[in-house]
Amino acid sequence: MKFAFNKVLRRGSLPLLGIDVTASSVKLVELAPGPGSTMRLEGYAIEPIEHGAIVDGNVEKPKAVADALLRAIRRAKTGTKRAALAVPSSSVIAKRLALPPGLSEMDYEFQVESEASQYIPFPIEEVNLDFQVMPSGQDASADVDVLLVASRKDKVEDRLAIAEMAGLQAVVVDVEPYAARSAIHHVAGFLSSQGDKQILAFFDVGQSSTNLTIILDGETIFERDQMFGGGQLTQGIVRLYGLTVEEAEQKKRSGDLPENYGPQLLEPFVAQGATELSRALQFFFTSTPYSSVDRIYLAGGCAIMPGFAEAVAEKTKVPTEVMNPFQGLEVSSKIRSKQLRLDAPALMVACGLAMRRFDE
Repeated sequence: MKFAFNKVLRRGSLPLLGIDVTASSVKLVELAPGPGSTMRLEGYAIEPIEHGAIVDGNVEKPKAVADALLRAIRRAKTGTKRAALAVPSSSVIAKRLALPPGLSEMDYEFQVESEASQYIPFPIEEVNLDFQVMPSGQDASADVDVLLVASRKDKVEDRLAIAEMAGLQAVVVDVEPYAARSAIHHVAGFLSSQGDKQILAFFDVGQSSTNLTIILDGETIFERDQMFGGGQLTQGIVRLYGLTVEEAEQKKRSGDLPENYGPQLLEPFVAQGATELSRALQFFFTSTPYSSVDRIYLAGGCAIMPGFAEAVAEKTKVPTEVMNPFQGLEVSSKIRSKQLRLDAPALMVACGLAMRRFDE
């Protein structure tokens, strides 16, 4: 089966759930057209999953993940059955191809499939692949860039099975960084009114890695992954206090830890994080013509840790704030605004997936 990774939804008005499956939780977001804006946040949920259910992006315990997804569906009080999910970038091969301009979609599909075997290290029948013709301002006679994206079928089908076990129909399978980019571009577009030519740095601090995306005038000009994530702090809590990983994750979020947690674990982790993010920026400066960024935005569960934004601002000398992927959206009255402010930074990928409903 050829399953769309990044294809446009042909009936964008139909309800859709954005579902982000990570090593520690299942995150669900539902967006709908708002009476006063393009998008309205109808509901969301974050549900922890059993430790070991997802390992290095692989689904090891499908039932445990599906059970967490069912809890998220109940918590969000949604009856929507169509879903958009994503596979991690580690499960994906992406390659840009230069192809002749002016071909039909069927011709591009034939060309992509013909060239795919050069870049995919396993039999073509064992993969799901898709492509996207990239926009270009070049002369109409020049070759066009086509992004080829491929993943082994078992990686995609694991996500489809989770959705099916929870009573959902997966209609889109995207790639996590691409889904995050949708939310980032939404926020960047909302911020563009604050001044042209701003260079904005978005850090998504995940469980095991941090993704840096640099935006200039609404376009992505740089991306990089850094091996740093909140799982390191979780493991420190496990070792110091003898907790299970699930208990450590819960107490990390609630802050229900002994007094020595701050000086022994949290403060060193925050300092290390600020250093890692600063290094990622320095790599951007040394590998591009740019020598500064105007503002930093932090996303992911670590973004709201006490002192993290302040430490990053101090280390990088750049104004830093926590990112809200729902900026500029209407929010349903049933959602508690205080809780949403705490949860929003961790919902970037799920939000980006839910935005697929509004693709033209």
